[in-house]
Amino acid sequence: MEYMKGPATSSQGNILCCQCGIPIPPNPANMCVSCLRMQVDISEGIPKQVSVHFCKQCERYLQPPGTWIQCALESRELLTLCLKKLKANLSKVRLIDAGFIWTEPHSKRLKVKLTIQKEVMNGAILQQVFVVDYIVQSQMCDDCHRVEAKDFWKAVVQVRQKVLHKKTFYYLEQTILKHRLHQNTLRVKEIHDGLDFYYASKQHAQKMVEFLQCTVPCRFKASQRLISHDIHTNAYNYKSTFSVEIVPVCKDNLVCLSPKLAQSLGNMNQICICVRVTSTIHLIDPSTLQIAEVDGNTYWRSPFNSLFHPKQLEEFIVMDTDIVRDRKQAAGAGMRSNKHILAEVWVQKTSEMNTTQQYHCRTHLGHLLNPGDLVLGFDLANCNLNDEFINKMNPHHIPDVVLIKKSYDRTKRQRRRNWKLKEIERDREGMDTDDERQYQDFLEDLEEDEVIRKNVNIYKNANLPVESDTDEEGAPRISLAEMLEDLHISLDATGGEGAEMLTE
Repeated sequence: MEYMKGPATSSQGNILCCQCGIPIPPNPANMCVSCLRMQVDISEGIPKQVSVHFCKQCERYLQPPGTWIQCALESRELLTLCLKKLKANLSKVRLIDAGFIWTEPHSKRLKVKLTIQKEVMNGAILQQVFVVDYIVQSQMCDDCHRVEAKDFWKAVVQVRQKVLHKKTFYYLEQTILKHRLHQNTLRVKEIHDGLDFYYASKQHAQKMVEFLQCTVPCRFKASQRLISHDIHTNAYNYKSTFSVEIVPVCKDNLVCLSPKLAQSLGNMNQICICVRVTSTIHLIDPSTLQIAEVDGNTYWRSPFNSLFHPKQLEEFIVMDTDIVRDRKQAAGAGMRSNKHILAEVWVQKTSEMNTTQQYHCRTHLGHLLNPGDLVLGFDLANCNLNDEFINKMNPHHIPDVVLIKKSYDRTKRQRRRNWKLKEIERDREGMDTDDERQYQDFLEDLEEDEVIRKNVNIYKNANLPVESDTDEEGAPRISLAEMLEDLHISLDATGGEGAEMLTE
């Protein structure tokens, strides 16, 4: 008799499948996996083909009942949205795994691979893997529908400025483009004295009003009109209107301050020049180089108007200049400009060259003017002014001529301008020659004032060669370092027509 040296090992016996008769390990159903799947389909009741709605305009997917969400292809958010479509049917099984199967981006198909488990036949657990095909159907969302309609709006921002020149609006347009505040607008309409911005929600209009208050000196009034009222849900539908009024002062305007305001600004003279309009009005006294800033609240408490409009600028020729070296600062005077040089200038009108009439004045353009240069200014000696503050001034304190800026050849400046600006798409009433002249004035202001250029996106014009920053006449120009490359995305890069560049 032989003894077994090792411990006895027990082995599990096999049974025969009750359907096909092959040996299998024992299980509660006494059936093999193949026969069990033939008898029971645990994915029964789960649809294999589902539709999802996609808005092509804003590239968002519809999450029932009425929410549109942004999802990237094969992202976790999109997978959650797809599984919510099957939430009711997946409640009877246990979801083990889910993942995307790659499909062509333009096929309008999404394939999700699901792994589920379910207890069947006397406690046997069956696991199954299958694919659900999602068909992407195009449907325009409510927001895009309102944008396309162009007449459906819930809030409008009416921006107005009671001036003849549109320099402030051109500057405002560029700041809006730089900060992308125009993306939520349904429509932009241009009228003779301002712009109208239409929005689908009141919150977007309020955001625009807050931006305007930080960008230009202004004030606003808000009103709303009741459109409809649901007595069952107590829901009100209003249309809101925000009326924004910008101060009626533009760059290069000659203004006369009230005596009280001039004293509060550092005892500066009442007659000043507006050198720029940003979030405040920047003023300079041409006779002392004293500068001051007036914000919107200060202006509306002590308003002042422009004495001349830009069409009244006259051309003078500089006969002689004398730099003022000794400047005695009065008691209580404010800050002085370091970018300008005070000079005494003798000028003569180009229209009066056959006479001997010359004018003497002080100017802040001493760093730019030389004998023989052309300069633009206002003639106060031969005009009738209707202003309550200047009529009360001592006539001996009113200068004969106030020089505004140096004059350059506009034709050469336009020909050598190798940069461009973008514009907001808007409905125009019609652009006349005066609007084009005002736009060219704004472009020249950008070249001359680097402070304004910081708030504007300037793009390089690839059609023109890059030259030096200044030309032979000394006219200021924008350097290449301040220009941006204009990005153009063609159809070829997205696989559209002529997609031969993708064969690499």
